[in-house]
Amino acid sequence: MKYLKFLFVGIIFGIVLVKSEAVSWYRIYEMFRFQSFHMYGIIGTAIATGVIFLQISKKKHFKNLLGLEINVPKKDSGFVRYIIGGSIFGLGWALVGACPGPMYILLGTGVYSMIIVILAALLGTLIYGALKNKLPH
Repeated sequence: MKYLKFLFVGIIFGIVLVKSEAVSWYRIYEMFRFQSFHMYGIIGTAIATGVIFLQISKKKHFKNLLGLEINVPKKDSGFVRYIIGGSIFGLGWALVGACPGPMYILLGTGVYSMIIVILAALLGTLIYGALKNKLPH
């Protein structure tokens, strides 16, 4: 029962993404071909909102559900790994037409071929988990 609020927020988030066409394969295709500002506007707004929230949470010392202060640890690792990881993520996003969150939203809207994509994403996560200690981090 205490997790019902997360389900509610997820449903609202899904409705917003569907109505804003952020889960539309056509909109994602336009974005990767640099033909439309639509998705860049959505992503830019999300980044700006996140930055503003983080700055407010630092100033007001917001706490998470466990009562711990919200903070973002500084990363001192190399830039190259983010370029490689982001490129792999972007390639998958471009090929499938959906990133992880919208995969479930598209399944909920009746795009049943997303079951294959979700299973492949879970398999990729399993393989990464098995190889994680052998990969450079």
